[in-house]
Amino acid sequence: MSVASGAGEVRQTVGLSHAAEGIAAIVRDTLEVGEARCAIVLGSGLAGLVSRMEGVRTVPFGELEGLPEATVAGHRGAFIAGMLGGREVVALSGRIHLYEGHSAAVATLPIRIMQALGAPILLLSNAAGGIRRSLGLGELMVIADHLDFQWRKGVALSAKRLQGSAVVYDADLRRRLLASAVATGARASEGVYAAVLGPSFETPAEIRMLERLGADAVGMSTAPEARLGHALGMRVAAMSCVTNKAAGISGEKLSHAEVLHAGMAAAEMFSAVVEEFVRGLE
Repeated sequence: MSVASGAGEVRQTVGLSHAAEGIAAIVRDTLEVGEARCAIVLGSGLAGLVSRMEGVRTVPFGELEGLPEATVAGHRGAFIAGMLGGREVVALSGRIHLYEGHSAAVATLPIRIMQALGAPILLLSNAAGGIRRSLGLGELMVIADHLDFQWRKGVALSAKRLQGSAVVYDADLRRRLLASAVATGARASEGVYAAVLGPSFETPAEIRMLERLGADAVGMSTAPEARLGHALGMRVAAMSCVTNKAAGISGEKLSHAEVLHAGMAAAEMFSAVVEEFVRGLE
């Protein structure tokens, strides 16, 4: 890397940090956010968690200068604050995807905003295609690690970019998620998530490749957010809701509408697990 390009990365990082702090200040004032114990990103069809929150306050992306509006069905695109399981949380209902044409810097800006709001824990969620044969529809998969095939560089964190642990997903939080699943009677296991760019579903050949590489489920998000949250010093956990069998596993035609339907069908179980998880946070 040249000195000039390195300086450019630092300037970009500083600019993003300032933008995130400015938007976070607006979100904090608008939603009256105090000390958020956990930041939660809600994936496709999983926004039903909001119905379990008390004192809900909402601000759409469109009202926050610097954030693009969400364009994907099932992704509302809003910051939400409220109480869940007796803890104050801030949630992202919907996310910004790389496949919508945004850079990694823009797609992960909401993570910087939630970190600027002071949330020490980041819980990511997504709807995913099941690759591991034992994963059933509607089952939850706590992400132990990921394979990132999105081929998009994250925004460097200056001198910190090569520091820190390569283990992104906090082991204690993973145990807590699995324990929360047991407590609520939900079906859950750990696994490896493969992040691909999309927006098209994977071909059967691609699924066979991912299966041989050790992926248990596949989706089009999460990995860049997890990396950035970890790099920013947040404790990161993530959970997939298996909404379909990946191409070549079931032999059935896939559609985003069916993914949303399956996600909403499993939303109650997902929401119960997340509420139990948040309730158990110190």
